[in-house]
Parts: sequence; C-alpha cells; structure tokens
Amino acid sequence: MDHDDAPGDHASTDRRRFLKCMAWAGAGTLWTMHAGVLQARMLGGESDAGAAADALKDATFSFVQISDSHIGFTKAPNPDVTGTLRASLARIDAQHIQPDFIIHTGDLTHLSRPDEFDTVDQLMRTSRTKRAFFVPGEHDVIGDNGREFFHRFGERQTEGGWYSFDHHGVHFVGLVNVLNLKAGGLGWLGPDQLAWLKQDLAARSSETPVVVFAHMPMWQLYPAWGWGTDDAGEALSMLRRFGSVTVLNGHIHQIQQQVEGQITFYTARSTAYPQPAPGVGPGPGPLKEIAPGQLASYLGVREVRHVHAGRTLALTDEALS
Repeated sequence: MDHDDAPGDHASTDRRRFLKCMAWAGAGTLWTMHAGVLQARMLGGESDAGAAADALKDATFSFVQISDSHIGFTKAPNPDVTGTLRASLARIDAQHIQPDFIIHTGDLTHLSRPDEFDTVDQLMRTSRTKRAFFVPGEHDVIGDNGREFFHRFGERQTEGGWYSFDHHGVHFVGLVNVLNLKAGGLGWLGPDQLAWLKQDLAARSSETPVVVFAHMPMWQLYPAWGWGTDDAGEALSMLRRFGSVTVLNGHIHQIQQQVEGQITFYTARSTAYPQPAPGVGPGPGPLKEIAPGQLASYLGVREVRHVHAGRTLALTDEALS
C-alpha cells in the first residue's frame, strides 16, 4: 500500500495504480522476443523510434492486430466508436512499410446488427491493407450463433468457422472460443475444434513458428470475470512441441502478456473503450472514469513483424494519441 493511502482505501489505490499502468501503456510499447524472453522498450521519442526501427529492420513481413471495435456502442466513455476505428485504420495506413494483412480478434460489433456489420465492412474496405482475417467475439454472435458474422467475415474453411493459413513460413490458426460459453462466461473451444486443431498441426514441423488468434484469452487470465478459455489447456498441449508460439487475443480491452515456456500470450487494446484491470472494481465493462481528452491513450493497434532468421516476432503497440 502507498504510504499516503489510509487503511480501507484499497479500491481507490488499485484504481490509481491501474490508471498509472494504463498511462504507461498508452505511450506505446515495442516487444521483441529473444529465445522466448520478452523485452519491452517504450516508444515516443526520436531515440525510441530509432531503436524500434533497428529492432524491426530484419523483418520478413508484418501484420497488424486490432480488436474489440464494438461498432454500435454509443455510451461513455466513447460515443463515437466508428470514429476511433477509422482513426485506428488511418494509423495503420500511415505506416512507412504497409503490413501484409490485418487480424481483427473479435467484437467487431456490439449487438450483431446487420447495420453494424455493414459499417465494419465499409470501414475495412477503406484501408490500404486489403487483406484482413477475422474471428468472432461474443458480441458478434448474439441472437444467431454467429450466422451473420460467418457469412460476412468467415473464411469458410470449416463448418465451425475456425481456420488456418500459412504466410512466409509462419502458420496462422484462427480459433473460435465464444460459442457455448462455460460457467462464469469462460470461453470454450469444444471437441470438434480441438480434433481439427490436432489434425491441422500434425503435419507441421516443430520448427514452424505458429501464431494462434482468438477472441477470449487462451490462458486463465482472470476466470472470475470469464477472462479465459475453459478447455484451452488441451489446445496448448498440442502447441508445446513447437519452438515458437504466439497467441493473440482481445476481449479484455487492455495489454496483458504471459509467457509459459515457448508459448507467449498477448491481449490487445480495444479500438472502442478500455476495461478495468483484472479484479479492479465490481466487474468488467467500459471504464468510464477517463479524463477529458485522454481516451485515445487507452486505445490502439498492434504491429507484428516476423524476423525470419531468428524465428522471432517483434511487437509494437501504438496508442491512438
């Protein structure tokens, strides 16, 4: 406890610590992976920009992750989520080297309405990065079990909506963990998807870098709020033989990371609004206590570049501010 906090003031202390942490994250962070160990460098000044360029100069390709756009949301702290998604895409378009594609890790919409999906589709078509891959969030499957989402944004490789593809020697796997949620709202993959994943990975060499992306965290980040996937352990057991595995998720609207052996987990900022840190406050939901003009520092995009020689991934998180 901070010395200037009175006993019994734990909630306000946790909130202040969280806001300090989020302000730190809002400056943008470059993540580089070296032998499975992550190193962080703050971005912002010219020297940091130069360091970022040096760390990424050997990249063979790059892609960008965005998440949780919640098109259709109209309340505090962001009544203009269309505008902030547009700003995120503009940030991507402004990159000196254009990414090969965009991955959106779910909750494209807030209520799965056709007009909301229309808006997402129209905005994504404006991006200079013409290829995009999507997985659904729980807000994208409301009422129809994802039928509209999969019709518009699915890859149609499997009946269940999960899929994989290869790009410059890296194997990408898009998983669906927002249908048939378990107790407390935990995500679920299910036996059919796990059987498919086992078959999909069987022919891959253990030296193949693997990137897995889904909406809900694939580790038990905070089960009390449903921030995890109930049967993720079975999927992760199939991935442990690979030398480099990166797992990208959304859902919690903030940056968190976890390293378990050769598997590295990352969650992403939202393009719409932040949520509280795990366990801070009564539960998940839009974080409304944001100072005027500070919203953009909580939102952002993630760029990932693959360094072929070292089989590494370098990550840069950029806030919209």
